[in-house]
Amino acid sequence: METFAIGDVHGCWETLQRLLERLPFDPGRDRLWSVGDLVNRGPRSLEVLRWARETAGEMGERFAVVLGNHDLRLLALAAGVTRAKRLDTLGPVLEAEDSGELVAWLGARPFVHRGGVGKEEWLMVHAGLLPEWTVEDAEAAARRVEAGLAGPLRNALLVRGSEVPEVEDPALPPLRRAFAAFTLLRTLDADGRPCPHSGPLEEAPEGCVPWFRVPGRCTAGRRIVCGHWSALGFRREDGVLALDSGCVWGKRLTAVRLDDGEVFEQETVEGPDDLPSGDEAG
Repeated sequence: METFAIGDVHGCWETLQRLLERLPFDPGRDRLWSVGDLVNRGPRSLEVLRWARETAGEMGERFAVVLGNHDLRLLALAAGVTRAKRLDTLGPVLEAEDSGELVAWLGARPFVHRGGVGKEEWLMVHAGLLPEWTVEDAEAAARRVEAGLAGPLRNALLVRGSEVPEVEDPALPPLRRAFAAFTLLRTLDADGRPCPHSGPLEEAPEGCVPWFRVPGRCTAGRRIVCGHWSALGFRREDGVLALDSGCVWGKRLTAVRLDDGEVFEQETVEGPDDLPSGDEAG
């Protein structure tokens, strides 16, 4: 059994199919992991989401997907707690006859997936981990956020920034902090606050460092696979494997065989008219 991890797809169905055809992957034996952001920005989120749900039915626990910020945007739109933005391409999903089933399946995905690959243990998350978390802390936080998303705090978690409703619940702030770390984190300042930076690593504001470079990070040296930061691109550093190589921005979709680290890349095949224009952000 081998394990393949794939970066952010963002509805780029044709590129995903090309990459899958190139992988030495046996769906009857191997494992396939997705770092999230299956949908949005690209032209065919509906096909990608249907493929993911069908693949989960066929492969069971050998197919793992964690929630990304754009997956959560779909959940928020479906719940009616936010409005579509210019670069959103989720209309076909929301209007599909199987929309309810697809949204429900996606909403049941975890924020963190933990699994053994050979003699190594890997943790998969969409964006990042807070430096004070151990692997066990991250898993526990993920389960709390998942429970919150399945309960009465769902809408308060799904909306962002100034859209947050007035909810007086002491459980909400720590849940929102963990929620943001799992799905949005890139860099942190010296006080441990997320920096609003989505560009290249070398352009990060002074004092802001990538979450995986924070001194004393409790998961230092652990095997972690993530996505989200397209301007960072494919990167290996201190056990962290970052896989968002900007497929939806006309670059490439990347997969890695976690067993031996072999990299498989597929140049984006969607045309410019099918892809977004604007800032390259996750």
